Amino acid sequence: MVYFFQLVVSGIVVGSIYALSALGFVLIYKSSKVLNIAHGQIIASGAFITYALTVFAGVHIVLSFVLSMVITFFLAMSVERIFLRRLIGEPIISVIMVTIGLMSIIDGIIYLTPFGAENFSFPEFLPRTPISFWGLSMSWTQMVGVIITFTMIGAFTWFFKKSTIGISMRAVSDDQFASMSIGISVPKVFGLAWATAGLSAAAAGGIIGNITGLNFDVLHSFGIIVFPVVIVGGLDSIYGAIVAGIIMGLIQQFASGYLDGKWGLFGTADVLPYIILLIILLFKPHGLFGIHEIERV
Repeated sequence: MVYFFQLVVSGIVVGSIYALSALGFVLIYKSSKVLNIAHGQIIASGAFITYALTVFAGVHIVLSFVLSMVITFFLAMSVERIFLRRLIGEPIISVIMVTIGLMSIIDGIIYLTPFGAENFSFPEFLPRTPISFWGLSMSWTQMVGVIITFTMIGAFTWFFKKSTIGISMRAVSDDQFASMSIGISVPKVFGLAWATAGLSAAAAGGIIGNITGLNFDVLHSFGIIVFPVVIVGGLDSIYGAIVAGIIMGLIQQFASGYLDGKWGLFGTADVLPYIILLIILLFKPHGLFGIHEIERV
């Protein structure tokens, strides 16, 4: 029974990181109906910026974490301004193809640096002794990561529901032309959506890097891993990203702990989330919390 609950704890830790990683997809899609294929590369960039500030610049890791989010905020805003703003009003597939191009460009740039080929790890700044309760254990890094994740998710949820800018972003997502008619600047909303997605990606990268270490292939693969999370939860739902992230984290941990660990199977933790994705989409094509829009004819 202790083993079961240990897997639950591990699933919640992994799932919360998935949720934060998926948040960037949701923020951009919620305001512009665009999937950012380069999101995994932005996650990796945020993690490496945090590492560079900590190790090379000698900045305390907590301050480095905050600064990396600020830097990535403006970096993502610049990407939108330079590459994507001219595509407002163009077919969505054109914008998606640009994000695929950005993915390749960022990959190439990082592979030219030592970060693309070597493994790194953050300096230890938390106690090594794990937190133990009722026979279960969790590292301090995991605990801090979960706290930061849910704090940021709560802040973004409030931002979209209560703030004027968040409501403007939701309005642009529903109807760009109607939003422009009431004075909302669609280009500014798009820029802010990309910037906030970059901020959340940097936070996710820093947390993932502290837990798993800094490996470029692992970090940018999160951009693909969280696709089932985003689609199952609903592309435009923050709550959906949270719930689907936890569900997928639990599924992976149970598959790894029981199917792979006890039954002798191999790789089910990687395959099972996609099987669950297909099953859910058969009954809920827009995801668990996605909005089904009905257009008048």
